[in-house]
Amino acid sequence: MQTFAHGAAQWHVACPRKPSRVPGVSMAGFDVRDLTALRIVPHPAVTLLVEFGEGTSVIDCAAGRQQRGSVVAGMGLGSGGAVRARGRDVVCVQVRLSPVLAHAVLGASPAELKDAVVPLEDLWGREVTRIREQLADAPSWQDRFALTDMLLARRFETGPTPDPEVAWAWHRIVASRGVARVDALADEVGWSRKQLWSRFRAQLGLPPKRAAKLVRFDHAAHRLVAGEGAACVAADTGYADQSHLHRDVMTFTGATPTTVAGEPFLAVDGLAWPPDPAAAPRPARGPRHGRRMRD
Repeated sequence: MQTFAHGAAQWHVACPRKPSRVPGVSMAGFDVRDLTALRIVPHPAVTLLVEFGEGTSVIDCAAGRQQRGSVVAGMGLGSGGAVRARGRDVVCVQVRLSPVLAHAVLGASPAELKDAVVPLEDLWGREVTRIREQLADAPSWQDRFALTDMLLARRFETGPTPDPEVAWAWHRIVASRGVARVDALADEVGWSRKQLWSRFRAQLGLPPKRAAKLVRFDHAAHRLVAGEGAACVAADTGYADQSHLHRDVMTFTGATPTTVAGEPFLAVDGLAWPPDPAAAPRPARGPRHGRRMRD
């Protein structure tokens, strides 16, 4: 377990030694004694938070709404900067799910979540109590990751998957770091732009252009956190200029690029979600008709 310090606060962070058996799943473990007014920055994944410690986290959403404990957050939660997390003695496993896995794993389409946060019990029922008890009883973080991964793999194997064309378009967006054009994606899969827009949104929760903007923003934001200048980041990540980057960052976070560069929600990623050097790029050709994509 490693320690991430931000001001007076310290987060203890654990990472799995083995990748998930389900491609598109990543996990981290957190033990945070004092979580104070953490800005939630939108991320291009569906997020599960499974708590099992004595404390609890609170997510403050817009219009005074709150969610406590184990939750599921839709892709893009936090857009506009209105969502904050806080709590004491928070111990949890956090899971990031590719949206093409979300329906199978959650039992609900990402389109039903949109960019909201809901109690995990609403989707998994009593299974949440069982997994929380198992996590609390597990002797180590690696055992907790193994338990969580076993549950996710079992649910994924029996759940529905999106159209192969939709999954392909999503993977192309991610591989291009958000600069793929919707027209080109539609041509690659042999659909009209309208057909791709409709099915992509219905199955993954966001229209393809919005999803691409979120992926591009996420890539740019992490480069800002790494200390790169805004002008350089804008030029290298597909923005027209620095002002374009500034507008996108404000839209997604309600803050300036300078402020976002110091956000602990992003800065902790270097410990919690290190890149996988073994991840292979996907082929450039489009999907074959009738082929089901499981990842």
